[in-house]
Amino acid sequence: MSDEAFPNVPRHVRARGEIRASFALTGKRTSVARVHETGGLRLRFPRVVTGCEAVIINTGGGIAGGDTYALQFEAGAGAQVTLTTQAAEKVYRAQDIAAQVDVSLKLGTESHLEWLPQETILFAQAALSRTMRVDMPGSATLTMVECLIFGRLAMGEASIHAGLRDSWRVHRDGELIFAEALAMGGHIGARLNRPALGAGARAVATLLHVAPDAETKLEVVRKALAEENCEAGASAWNNMLLVRAASLSPERLRAVIVAVLQVVRGRDTPRVWQA
Repeated sequence: MSDEAFPNVPRHVRARGEIRASFALTGKRTSVARVHETGGLRLRFPRVVTGCEAVIINTGGGIAGGDTYALQFEAGAGAQVTLTTQAAEKVYRAQDIAAQVDVSLKLGTESHLEWLPQETILFAQAALSRTMRVDMPGSATLTMVECLIFGRLAMGEASIHAGLRDSWRVHRDGELIFAEALAMGGHIGARLNRPALGAGARAVATLLHVAPDAETKLEVVRKALAEENCEAGASAWNNMLLVRAASLSPERLRAVIVAVLQVVRGRDTPRVWQA
């Protein structure tokens, strides 16, 4: 759709950003092999004990209607990569057109890739369309987390109108093994108040872990969930582990996700999560 269809949103005020990066195992250490950055997106690499941690920074301070971002990451054979964000991502009001975020992840043989962004916060009248595509071999390990907060709850914005479209596609050895599409619009607060949808929740999270041993972690993950005061559940099949959680409190939801990540990862969350 052309910019001319939305005359109230001039081209020059729309943000466009892209990151393309690949990671390689050199000796016993994973390091960045190539990085391409455009627009307001940057990638930074704090020192970590294991693997390579890459922190995505949006210098624009948030996402607004009409913005477009493309993120492409590739982990080479044997590489261990953690991708996260500097802070929670804020999605501001959209005037005419939704913001677009497209993420592509590619894993090599026996690689480990973690997609662990901090929360995405939808402001009132926000509109976000996001796609996630993953291509991986059966020997690789993938861990993905997405946390959504509906409204600026600390500001009393707990019942918002907004729009969200979120699509996940995970391919393993060329076969589609996980597909999910979420579409929410209109009075999201009222929808989340319905018992069958959110029962009053304003923060929701999905964690997907795909690995040869993923199913063996189900019971210990369920035990961790049982110790947290949050509506949550976990299931496992076909070398995949899926966790869903919902809460009125973003802080409580984060505590749940941190507890599960510690079980799945066997170590603490990225340092930027602990700031």
